[in-house]
Amino acid sequence: MIRRDGRRAEPTQGARAWSQAPEPSPQHGVRPGATEPTRAHRPQGGSPYAPPQKPEPYADPYRRQADRVGPPVQPPRRTGPAAPPPQPPRPAKTRRKANWGRRIGLVLAALLVLVGGSVVYLDRGLNRVDALADYPGRIGDTPGTNWLLVGSDSRAGMTPEEEAALATGGDTGNGRTDTIMVVHIPKSGAATMVSIPRDSYVSIPGEGKNKVNAAFAIGGRQMLVQTVEEATGLRMDHYAEIGFGGFAGIVDAIGGVNLCVPYPIDDPLAGINLQPGCQDLNGAQALGFVRTRATPMADLDRMNNQRAFMSALLAQSTSIGTLINPFRLWPLVTKTADTIQVDEGDHLWNLAGLGWAMRSDLVTTTVPVGGFEVLDVGDVLLWDRERASSFFEALAEDRPIPPELLTTG
Repeated sequence: MIRRDGRRAEPTQGARAWSQAPEPSPQHGVRPGATEPTRAHRPQGGSPYAPPQKPEPYADPYRRQADRVGPPVQPPRRTGPAAPPPQPPRPAKTRRKANWGRRIGLVLAALLVLVGGSVVYLDRGLNRVDALADYPGRIGDTPGTNWLLVGSDSRAGMTPEEEAALATGGDTGNGRTDTIMVVHIPKSGAATMVSIPRDSYVSIPGEGKNKVNAAFAIGGRQMLVQTVEEATGLRMDHYAEIGFGGFAGIVDAIGGVNLCVPYPIDDPLAGINLQPGCQDLNGAQALGFVRTRATPMADLDRMNNQRAFMSALLAQSTSIGTLINPFRLWPLVTKTADTIQVDEGDHLWNLAGLGWAMRSDLVTTTVPVGGFEVLDVGDVLLWDRERASSFFEALAEDRPIPPELLTTG
């Protein structure tokens, strides 16, 4: 043996290789010639020999045997790595929902722009007149909102054929008012529509006493507004006027108006022959209904018919069937904007507010009547001064009219 430093190593006494180990001496319990188990293979704390083992036959569970019953046992398949956990929904679905929301938003925005543009366009097309002019000693502002509604006998813009169809009797100019109404919209509660008979005998500023509709013939709209304000004690906030042709056109635009006629009316001058009962009236028939005086009480019945018609017209105009039907709503709005005349300070949304306030729970009445007389200006209607004073005082204070002052028939 050579050492690392080059010197020959001296053999160590007693150190031998494994192959040079002497045979173990026989011991008790060890057969001669048997090798004693080494320390590495010797069981700890017991016999130096391994425990006896009983051999068992090996059975291959995957080999089909002749005596086996049932389907063969299949060896387990190799499986790959465990499946990854489920992934969250892809952003594409969220994006799709967002896209739908964006589309709906764009459609709504487009509708708003369309409606807003249409309102502005129609508002600019309104026929505006200077009706609510200030004058010395004008009544101050009164609570609530007051409208003066005027139906004139104007045939402006009508052809001879249209005049014949509506039985207007030919063009007489714009000098008379067949209908005068005051609508009071309170801050809370139901609106009130008051008919002012056109033959009411009142004071006309600077002209003495005369029929109220003479104010329109003498001084036009401004004179009529001043006359009504001084007679009622109410300051008018808005003004609207419509002629024969526009009246009939609005009715036809919404497909007619359903009215309950209380008695038979046969009036060739108004162009109608109506039987009692609820029925749909077209524009020409509705115009004749509100114009006729061929009734038992003449002008008083006429005012009742006008109020009944206004209630029916507003109910039809603001019904769901009209509001959601563009083929009715658009002709109604355009016809109204084209034929009605309003004050310079009025707008389309003011008219919409008027219609909305009058759509339901509307109180309809007339000025308390005191009697009739024949004077130098013709047959006139006299107001009951005491009752009329209390009547308009309640409206001027934005209070409901006492029931005993209301005229329903």
